This record gives sequence, C-alpha cells and structure tokens, in this order.
Amino acid sequence: MSATAVSAGAVPVRELRLHQRTIPTDGPESDGTAEWESTTIVIVEAHAGDAVGLGYTYGDAACATLIESMLAEVVTGADAMAVTAAWEAMGRALRNAGRPGIGSMAIAAVDTALWDLKARLLDLPLATLLDACRDEVPIYGSGGFTSYSDDRLAEQLAGWAGQGIPRVKMKIGREPGRDPHRVAVARDAIGPQTALFVDANGALSRKQALGLAEELVAQDVTWFEEPVSADDLPGLRLVRDRAPAGMEIAAGEYGYLLRDFQHLLDAGAVDCLQADVSRCQGITGFLRVAALCQARSLELSAHCAPALHLHACCAAPAFRHLEYFHDHVRIERMLFQGVAEPAGGVLRPDLSRPGNGLELKEAV
Repeated sequence: MSATAVSAGAVPVRELRLHQRTIPTDGPESDGTAEWESTTIVIVEAHAGDAVGLGYTYGDAACATLIESMLAEVVTGADAMAVTAAWEAMGRALRNAGRPGIGSMAIAAVDTALWDLKARLLDLPLATLLDACRDEVPIYGSGGFTSYSDDRLAEQLAGWAGQGIPRVKMKIGREPGRDPHRVAVARDAIGPQTALFVDANGALSRKQALGLAEELVAQDVTWFEEPVSADDLPGLRLVRDRAPAGMEIAAGEYGYLLRDFQHLLDAGAVDCLQADVSRCQGITGFLRVAALCQARSLELSAHCAPALHLHACCAAPAFRHLEYFHDHVRIERMLFQGVAEPAGGVLRPDLSRPGNGLELKEAV
C-alpha cells in the first residue's frame, strides 16, 4: 500500500531504482575502534513525471534489500509532492522490522531521493525548496586515520589547510600512548592558524579521555569527538565538564531516531551535536534534529557525505559546519556529476541546477 491516497493533480512516484557499489579505499584505514578497506554506497533513483530524484546512504548492501522488500511498495504510487507523508509511512512499515540502524539508513536513502525528486519536479534547487537560511556551508577536512604514517598524516591535513579549509580532523584512540606525538605532527603540518580536531570514535575509557585531553590541549585541540562511547552518556558528560577550557565535546553521528539525539541533549553530553543525514532517516529526520538543537541553543554539525548534506545544511538553523570526509569525497567525485568543490573553506550549492544538483555518471 502506498504512503497516502493520491489526490487529483498529484504526481505519483512511478518506481524506485537501486544501485549499490563497494568502493575500495585508497589505502588501509582505521580509527580508534574499527578497520576497513572499502565503503559501500546504496543509491536510490525515484521516478515520477519526467523527473528522477537521486538519494543515497553509506551502509551495508542490506539497506538495498530492505528498500526492495519493504519500502518500495510503500512509496510507489504515493504523491511525490508529499515527502513527509512518505517518510512517516516508511517508519510505520519498519515498526516490526526495526527502524534504528539499517532501517533508518534505508529510509534515509529513499527520503533524500524523494526530496530531490520534488525539487526537480518544481524545477527548484533543493536548498530553495527547503527554505535555505544560508548560501554557503563551512566545512572541515576529515581523515587522518590511525593507519597513516606520520608523513601521510601530515600531507593530508596540510593539503586541506593549503586549500583554505580552516579546520581539520584526525583519528586517535587506537594507540593512546602515541597520540600526543601524532597530534604534534599534525599541528606542525598545519601551522598555528588552522583549527585541529580529534576523534576517538569511542575508543577510550573516561580516565584515558580526560588524561589525553590534558595532553592535547598543548597542541590547541579544540574539538574532541566521541572521547568515550556515545552510549556512555554519563561518561560524555563527565569529559565535557572536566575537559580543558576551549575544548568542545561532540557526538551524535550514530543517532538514528530523534530520541537518540534527545537523550544526548537531556544528558548534557555535548557542546555541539552531530547528525548524519544518511543515518538519521534522511533530510526529514536531519531537519528535525536541527530544530531540536535550535530549541536547546546548541549548534549542529553534519557528519560525512558532504554532497548529500549540502542543501539540507543550507536550511538547518543553529548550524556550525559539515565534515568533508576523505572517503566520501572520493566516492562522490567518482560516481556523480555536479559535486560542489570547496572554495575558501566552504561549499556552495549550485543554484542554477534543480534538486541537489547531482547526476549519476553514465559509467555507473
């Protein structure tokens, strides 16, 4: 059954088409808790009228299976102009299968495609349809994997700084005893004017995180992401309260449902909340998280998938910056035409193109 009864004059969604690709990384990568050599992207094309909307998620190929088996029948035949209705219907469809995790990522892929489709049907840039409050999005370069040599770490981070990106992030936590040295290498490479962020991906204990924070403040580290597991809300609050002045604590990239973000905020666990449009049920979910941040007088930072986030970030209130993540930048340039390139430390949507401005390359 489709999401809503289609009224006269509506534009029914004709079909969803799926593509999935697993892209090898350009070298072994790791963070504080995981190692990987490839990234999988699941792409949705939503067809209605004479337009095709494009959306995607970075997740297991099982996301595509779930879309085919449970979500396509919900969306097909629904009004392409009623995206939120489709979003609600997809959530109901996954009630028993499970919405967090793969379920939320599957919804995200479809939801981002539907928003793009609606904008293209109206011949509008997606940022305009979403009622943008800014025309550019600050970014930070992100990579600096724990698997990198000192030379590779310095080269990557200095490369972003040289492009005019005023903030960069590196991974820590796999070998905490080496991290002060690695952070010093990074600081020497980027100079004193570029902001330096670190991300432990929840690898540290509370006391390890507090001790490391005291050491890293000497290198003017201003952002400590997931110093402990994001499931340890009292631990995040402890580190936030006791971290050195000027060092902010961030988490939220693994939030799937609105309640996940509400719990982080209720616990006072973060100075800046993160959300990922490819995980938190798409643009519809992302903008609800942004409203939650605005209500709490906290800023929101977008996690990864820069091409997918760009237009939504233009419309998000209380917004700070977008992660320009090395792996996803490679993949988006490889697969899509119309990917925005950084200039002066920001990304700007191309408002001359309808929708999100992306097109699948013919080879894909």
